[in-house]
Amino acid sequence: MFSSPHSGRNYDAKFLASSRLDALALRRSEDCFVDEIFAAAPAHGGVLIAAEFPRAWCDVNREPWELDPGMFEDSLPDWVNTGSPRVAAGLGTLARVVSTGAAIYRDRLRFAEAEHRIATGWQPYHDALAGLIRSMQDGFGTCLLVDCHSMPAHACEDKRPVPDIVLGDAYGTTCSHAVMRHAEHFLVRRGYIVRRNDPYAGGFVTRHYGKPANGVHCLQIEIARRLYVKESSLEKHPGFARVTDDMSAFVESLALEAERLMLPGGG
Repeated sequence: MFSSPHSGRNYDAKFLASSRLDALALRRSEDCFVDEIFAAAPAHGGVLIAAEFPRAWCDVNREPWELDPGMFEDSLPDWVNTGSPRVAAGLGTLARVVSTGAAIYRDRLRFAEAEHRIATGWQPYHDALAGLIRSMQDGFGTCLLVDCHSMPAHACEDKRPVPDIVLGDAYGTTCSHAVMRHAEHFLVRRGYIVRRNDPYAGGFVTRHYGKPANGVHCLQIEIARRLYVKESSLEKHPGFARVTDDMSAFVESLALEAERLMLPGGG
């Protein structure tokens, strides 16, 4: 199965009114069109789950309660995670900034707004995702989840060139080595520059659900946006067709090989 947690582009009018940014600036946090790039999953017997709401509104690739207390008028409960590196970067469950670092909100929020977004966005997404994983385990005994993302040109903080694709398995802990090797070799043969776990080793979805010992393998894939959109306008360019064709072939290859790759010693 394939998940696209950051490609949602249905912007709530209340959220837009609360933001100091224009629509294009807000969209810079999207993994633009990733749901379309992996749309071939059902044709090959897989499942694709995608958030329809935007990451800037609620980020489902975070713990449910990673919140920055400086964003809120009222005090946060003691059980809220206010000290994670993601919160410090302004990119908690409710982000303080977009991916370029620009602040999102005009005014501070109420904690009730966080409760609303998590109850109506984060929780249903993870209920559906966990339910699909259980269903696959019940039917097949195992499950392979590919968590699908895109990355901007400034992804590498040390100014190194961004590779075409980054594959993340939290340093060998969230999927079998055979799954990682297969993905890497397939994409390299397609002409992509591929790097493992750098700068993205896997977010909440990958690390939370990827438990190979329990039969759930999770691999994160990050595709450089420059390969398929103009980063200044987020409009598709001709490379979109090539990337989509290649990812469709990648989906097919995993569908054909997944069972073997997830067996102990497989691949």
